[in-house]
Amino acid sequence: MRRVAVVGAGAAGALTAVQLMRQADRLGRAVGVWLIDPGGRTGPGVAYGTSDPRHLLNVPAGRMSASPDDPGHFLRWLAERDPDAAAGDFVPRQVYGEYLTDLVERTADACTHARLHRVRDEVVAVRGQGAKAVLRLAGRGEIRVDAAVLALGSLAPAQDWAGAALRESGRFVADPWAPGALGGPAGEGDVLLVGTGLTMVDVAGTLARADRVVYAVSRHGLLPQEHLPVAAPPAEAPPELDGSLGLDVLRRNVRRHLSATRRACGDWRPALDGLRPVTAALWQQLPVADRVRFLQEDLRVWEVHRHRMAPATAAMLRGLLASGRLRTGAGQLVGAVPVGDAVEVALSDGTRLRVSAVVNCTGAPAGPPGTVNPLVRCLLERGYGRTGPAGLGLDTAGDGRLLPAAGAPALRLWTVGAARRGNLLETTAVPEIRAQAAEVAGNVLETLTDRRPPAPADRYGQRLSTSPEAAELYDRALERILAGRLGAEELLGQAVAVDPGFAVGHAALALLGHERGGAGPAPGALTRARRAAAVRADDRERGFVAAVDACLTGTEERGKAALLGHIAAHPRDALAVSAAVPTVSFNGVTGAEEAWALVEGLSAAYGDDWWYLGQLAFVRQEQQRWEEAEALSCRALAAQPSAGHAVHARAHVYYETGEHRAGLAWLDEWLRRHGAGAGHRSHVSWHAALHELSLDDRPALLRRYHRELAACQVSGGRLLADSAALLWRARMTGSWSGDLPVAELLHAAPQHWLAAPATGFAALHGALALAAAGDLDALARLRAHALAHQQPVFALVIAPLCGALSAVVREDWQEAVRLLRPLLPLVARTGASKAQQEVVEETLLHALIASGAYDRAAHLLAARLDRRPSPLDRRRLDSVRERRARWRGPAVVSGATQYTRSA
Repeated sequence: MRRVAVVGAGAAGALTAVQLMRQADRLGRAVGVWLIDPGGRTGPGVAYGTSDPRHLLNVPAGRMSASPDDPGHFLRWLAERDPDAAAGDFVPRQVYGEYLTDLVERTADACTHARLHRVRDEVVAVRGQGAKAVLRLAGRGEIRVDAAVLALGSLAPAQDWAGAALRESGRFVADPWAPGALGGPAGEGDVLLVGTGLTMVDVAGTLARADRVVYAVSRHGLLPQEHLPVAAPPAEAPPELDGSLGLDVLRRNVRRHLSATRRACGDWRPALDGLRPVTAALWQQLPVADRVRFLQEDLRVWEVHRHRMAPATAAMLRGLLASGRLRTGAGQLVGAVPVGDAVEVALSDGTRLRVSAVVNCTGAPAGPPGTVNPLVRCLLERGYGRTGPAGLGLDTAGDGRLLPAAGAPALRLWTVGAARRGNLLETTAVPEIRAQAAEVAGNVLETLTDRRPPAPADRYGQRLSTSPEAAELYDRALERILAGRLGAEELLGQAVAVDPGFAVGHAALALLGHERGGAGPAPGALTRARRAAAVRADDRERGFVAAVDACLTGTEERGKAALLGHIAAHPRDALAVSAAVPTVSFNGVTGAEEAWALVEGLSAAYGDDWWYLGQLAFVRQEQQRWEEAEALSCRALAAQPSAGHAVHARAHVYYETGEHRAGLAWLDEWLRRHGAGAGHRSHVSWHAALHELSLDDRPALLRRYHRELAACQVSGGRLLADSAALLWRARMTGSWSGDLPVAELLHAAPQHWLAAPATGFAALHGALALAAAGDLDALARLRAHALAHQQPVFALVIAPLCGALSAVVREDWQEAVRLLRPLLPLVARTGASKAQQEVVEETLLHALIASGAYDRAAHLLAARLDRRPSPLDRRRLDSVRERRARWRGPAVVSGATQYTRSA
């Protein structure tokens, strides 16, 4: 039998013990659970141990189930005792304590494989025995266990502010929740409560009488806000919330979210409730220095709004304040002198009071240093644990396991609840604790299992924190993404439906939605990915979610740095690599030579993998290493005939080497066999159309367009990048007669590609489509957008291109030539392939010929023919030479080159 200790029998310990017993029983594993706590009762702890019925839960009953997979459990339990109980009720905390006690007892009775051992003692020290733990008890005994979960609750309130004279006077209540603490001096005359949070509210309710005044002070003097009588549903957190941008930006965006929700819903509370699922992720994104600033500048304001009073409690508080029995204010205790049967206290605002007792309502200290808890001190002194980020709690891994100090051994120690504040910030309420308890229990049992099944992983061995069914759906989706096949988003949707907490599944959906033109599920999926990663994910998965987040919501530089940093740490994360490299599937974050270096550097990680060979083949063709590219693409296609990147690479090889007839035949055969499921069928058809254009086969080009590239056959950004770009090229080469059917493409295309494109690639093809439509006003608006854009490529390439295309539409040929010539070496910065970049050269050729600059046009065409044979270019060169022969040579007139007709 495996032995697991749970140290602490309050709510966190009780829920963890229940999960350990249930999961062990479900798996049929013999596990002994030692629940260790000196308290006389199991479950209530400090939070729910009060006997005062005026102390209410500050969360409605409907959200207080102890089980994360059974949200109605507490409400059903409550209804057995009170048939009138409703989900919106704020019930007494002692009732919830009884529920936890009953839950532990019923679970222990029901389990056959797990055994509960209740030890009423205090753990004061721990030492390692290998990875196991030996727990020393205050009663001098020891318990040896295979693993332990520390459910210590909040540390005892700090007392150093009170001064030695007050602490030793007998009139200082160090912990108001200690048994009998509010009797004796605290129950006599006037009393001072130091702290104005939820603890103060409860203590004031207990102590208030008509014949006494309860004073309450804190540094801020802020009182908790109250819940609405009928709660509104949470408002989803906006995607622009991002802690990595720093505290000041996050603070502004949160305030905007609150204001927008108040305008929409009439109240700020739904906005704050909607932040709950993403709070941990935002906290982890903040730099440590900003976390410290938050604790100093914002924590108190956050807490009074986040942790609210029940409506009945708020009404009680208002009554006490109105009657004068409770008086609150901002201030600090600066002096306290015991005098006979009272204490004379001085406050920082000059106020002096004579009270029978001073009660410590300051709440838990920020961090463990200086704590009086002997077990926490032992953990820190021996290095089994270390202080958490920003000085809060204990530092933990994502699964709740305690992180040791540098050089210290790592024991099998986990923690739940308040000790994880440094990593999660929000971790003391039942909705957070019940999820942690279930996750930690599963991790403990998995660690202690000798023959545990391997965790689900993708095809490259990357672990997936999800169920086997969701992992299998994700892996099928990943294969389709890598092959450039349709259906990946549907499979990912099924995966996250099976497991809504599958962080990588949501992040992949967000990434694909963004790449498909921004019209997909990107914003919602990204929010869900952030939430899921904060609850259940390993380092690799959290890194992937953070990289996708940075790429979709951050600056170009931040997105690039995040993605490349993630790939450096996890080179076999193929989806991340795909997103980094510009291809027919992804815009990428790297330029040409950066992408080459990235792909070439991954050879050891992927070897002969068909997807990697296709990526490397594309790199080789861009480097004009045609034979190598051909060989690599053939190897990839032999392993996976539908491999999209390999097909794309081979299509470029055929085109760039001038093998137009062979390339056309091969592409048509591939389209016949595999085109139906190709995610970028239209782009392969575009490549086939380029061969027909180069062969000067106009009828075939027209048939291809109407059969495979018309608006009814294509969707998304490909309407512009493939269909509209082909129409413009056909017009520039004189290969299309009559009006261009571009209006139907513009109507169906993503409108932001035309009005406010996010990438240079989208802007390039949006501009070409607008030129094909002859829309000068839209080109002017796109140029203005480019000039204001933060990415350099917009001002460098897109703005002058819009001007040049406008000149072509106006038939101002000399202006068009002047603007187009400098763009030829720069257009590669848009991420377009060499074949796509040629459209700018085709436009320049058209302008040169139209302006009568036949020598320059002939020179450009001859250079193209030297690079690649083409019947189209041969015909155009012959035509240009024939025109030039009918014109006299150039005569210099006033410094300008002029051409005149010969007689």
